[in-house]
Amino acid sequence: MKIRQRNRSILGGMFLLLIMMSCSKVTDQFSEPYSASTEGLGIKMDRVKVPQPSEGGPGTVVTVPATGMLPYKDKLVFMFNGEKAEVLEITTTYIKVKVPEFASTGVLSVAVGDVLAFGPKFKVNGLINPDPTFKVPNGANGTVSQVLELLDGKKLIIGGFTNYNNKGVVRPINRIVSVFGDFSYDPNLRSGKGSNGPISSIIEYNGKYLIGGGFSGYNQRTENISNLTMLSKNGSIDTIGIHTFRRPDQTDTIKYFPKFNAGTDKAISQLYKQPDDKIIVSGGFDFFISRRYDQPNKRSEKDTIILDSIRMPQILRLNADGTLDKTYRFNASENEGFKAANGPSRALIHTDGKYQGKVLMYGKFSSFDGKSAKNMIRLNADGTIDDSFNTGVGPDNYVYSVTYNNILDRYVICGLFRTYNGKPCEYLAILKSDGSLDEGFAPKKFDGPGASFAKLLNDGLMVVSGNFNTYNGITRNGFMILNSKAELAPGYNATGLFNGFLNDVIETKSDDNKRALLLIGFFTRFNNEPVNSIIRVVLE
Repeated sequence: MKIRQRNRSILGGMFLLLIMMSCSKVTDQFSEPYSASTEGLGIKMDRVKVPQPSEGGPGTVVTVPATGMLPYKDKLVFMFNGEKAEVLEITTTYIKVKVPEFASTGVLSVAVGDVLAFGPKFKVNGLINPDPTFKVPNGANGTVSQVLELLDGKKLIIGGFTNYNNKGVVRPINRIVSVFGDFSYDPNLRSGKGSNGPISSIIEYNGKYLIGGGFSGYNQRTENISNLTMLSKNGSIDTIGIHTFRRPDQTDTIKYFPKFNAGTDKAISQLYKQPDDKIIVSGGFDFFISRRYDQPNKRSEKDTIILDSIRMPQILRLNADGTLDKTYRFNASENEGFKAANGPSRALIHTDGKYQGKVLMYGKFSSFDGKSAKNMIRLNADGTIDDSFNTGVGPDNYVYSVTYNNILDRYVICGLFRTYNGKPCEYLAILKSDGSLDEGFAPKKFDGPGASFAKLLNDGLMVVSGNFNTYNGITRNGFMILNSKAELAPGYNATGLFNGFLNDVIETKSDDNKRALLLIGFFTRFNNEPVNSIIRVVLE
């Protein structure tokens, strides 16, 4: 399955960040605002001395050094990262408790009324853990948007970062990096200064790489690039020499320009190469841009570049030479593209399977191409509206993210909606391929703005991330694994605080051949430990 989607890219996904979360760090769920009141109660837990044992799974009996609890034995509540535990024994020097079923890694605490006392950290063992064979301890210092697998076993990683695994300290690694199969740094990519803005999408194209994003320059070339350009296999920009116009008494010269002469007025979020070598481009743009290098400036008789633009909002298709394909979503009589969505939109492009070439548009809009459409619509491979995808009245609010599982033939959507086609469905839903709601999946209550990303794994489990603190009344700090009934999957929800957002979850293997997930996006913590935007976890 090769669905290319960058659902939380810092480019087209900025609307999500403005509403859901900021890029600043989120504080741990329990800070410690009650220290003075706690001292008044006389309860103390040693935050340095580890409990015995220091880690364990649900049902493990844990002894925690503590004083001052005995007077409150009938009304105190002991918690593992916010989840209430069964208290087995309290003495003057310790408290003995049992790890609850859905406990997760984090800080131990005790509450008496509305007063909290904090203790040491406790690691809850579960079925999902950071992969010790993953050789990227320092990650990336900005958003990771996509990992492109190459035939030679290497990978290209793109995003908004300027450093990768601390290899960009001397010379910044700007938004694109080559890595070997084990994700260790490959210094052979000749990207130079890289792009001067984030890259959100990359595709292989006839022995080269086409990149799209929110940039106006690449390496030494800071002109004549508009969010889209072609790279050679070595990572350098693909250029062409053009004879410049001169007066008859001047010597002819050659100037070099980006060979792929196409771009947009605003950021690009996704690229897709069709089997016929045409390229679908989606993003937050309004105009297609191209340049003419073969015209003189008649006033000064100097060389000039003429910028041509055609209104082509949100989605367009290019021919192999970079010219606009006017057979795709184009109104010849008006010399402009179809209207597209009347509000912010993003695209999920089907790159294989029975829907290859179809495009699901989603976001916050009420019409598409002048036709009523509530925040979601699907296009046929020729760019026309796909009437076989029927959402009814659709989701009642913003759709942030859409993913598709080709094996299960299901979409997962998440956003600010509370209903789908008039049926209760808060923040998260599974859709059948015809656009109807899969009512067998009934999400539970979120505490917080809900999910910002969700994706079905091939075995039916669902990875969900967002800005939430609890799910169905159980502490989950921004990351969880659900089963097919929208319940927390037993054993898979012991991880602690997740801070940030996901762009994608890629099913893969660890170096020792265990089932694993590659998580990419912009995040600074996983399982309450510092990480940087890319991590691999193993599923036991």
